[in-house]
Amino acid sequence: MPYPVTEQVLKTERHTTAYLACGAPDAPLIIFVHGWPELAISWRHQLPVFAELGFRCVAPDLRGYGRSSIYDKQTDYALEHGVRDMLELLDSLGREKAVWVGHDAGSLVAWTIASHHPERCHGVVSLCIPYLNKGFAAENLVPLVDRAIYPADTYPAGQWEYLLFYEENFPAACAAFEADTRASIKAMFRRGNPALRGEPAASSNVRRNGGWFNGGKAPDLERDEAVLTEADLAAYTAALERNGWFGPCAWYLNLKKDVAYAAAAANDGRLAMPALFLDGANDLVCLTTGGSRFAEPMRQHCSDLTEVMIQSGHRMAQECPVAVNAALANWLAMKLPNVWPS
Repeated sequence: MPYPVTEQVLKTERHTTAYLACGAPDAPLIIFVHGWPELAISWRHQLPVFAELGFRCVAPDLRGYGRSSIYDKQTDYALEHGVRDMLELLDSLGREKAVWVGHDAGSLVAWTIASHHPERCHGVVSLCIPYLNKGFAAENLVPLVDRAIYPADTYPAGQWEYLLFYEENFPAACAAFEADTRASIKAMFRRGNPALRGEPAASSNVRRNGGWFNGGKAPDLERDEAVLTEADLAAYTAALERNGWFGPCAWYLNLKKDVAYAAAAANDGRLAMPALFLDGANDLVCLTTGGSRFAEPMRQHCSDLTEVMIQSGHRMAQECPVAVNAALANWLAMKLPNVWPS
C-alpha cells in the first residue's frame, strides 16, 4: 500500500507549524518548503513519490499560511523567523539534518538554512530562485537585470518593480488580491508560455500600472488545468480567504532586514554542501539565461552546484512534476548516496 499523506501539527511556545507528512518515520528526511502564495499541498506531486523511494517527506505551511500561526506585525515575517520555525520543526522530528527543498519564498528559507546552519543540511535544492549570498532584495537584484529586456529608463528595477510596489503601496497590493481571492489564485497559478521568452514579465509593470491588475482586482480567467485541479484551487482559496493576504505578502516587506541577516551567514555565505538549482525555462520573472546575471552569485558561492533546466513556468513543482521529481531523484542518488535509502 502507498504511504498516506497525513496532516500533523507542531506547537511550541513561540509558534505553530502545520505540516503534511508521508513515508516511513525513520527514513531519511526531505523537508519541502512552499512559496508565495501557496501551501504545503504545493508539494502534493512530490510527497508520495519520494516516500515510495524510501524517504520521510515533510511539507510545512509557512508562517502566515494555512493552519500555521498568523501574525499581525510586518516584522514577524522576517526571514530569520521563518528559518527558526523550520529548525524547530527539524528538532521536533528528532533529526540533526534534512535535505531542504524550497520554491520561491521557500527557496529563501532553504538557502538561508544552508548558509546559516550548514550543520543542519545534507544538501539544499531550490526551484526557480538562485542563491543570493547578500540577500534577496532590490539592491542586490537590480544589478543583475537583463537590460536588453528591461531598459533602465523604462524599468528602473527590471522585473523586480513589483517588490518596490509592495514597499510603497502595501495596503493596495493586499486589497487587490483580497478583492477576489479565487480569481487572484487563478491568475497567478498558470503554466509558463515559451512564446513570451524575451518579453518583459508582468511583474515589471506593477508599479507603473498601480498594481498587479492595473489597480483593480484580478480578471476571472479560466482555471489552468495544467497547474490546478478544482480541489487544489478550492484549498488555496479557502486558506487565503480565512487568513488574508497580509501574512504571505508581508514576507516581502522585510527584505532590508533580511539583507542584514544574510551578512551573518557562516563561511562568508559560501555553501560547501551539494546544491541543486532547478531553473524554469519559461519563468520570466526568475529568468537566468540571455543577458540575465541572476544566477551569477549562486555560481560563485556554491562549490558543489548542479543546475537543471526544466521546461516550466514559475509553478514548477505543479506544472512539471515528472521532470522535477526525476531531476531531484537523480541528484539525490548521485550527490547524496549516503542519504539515499538503503
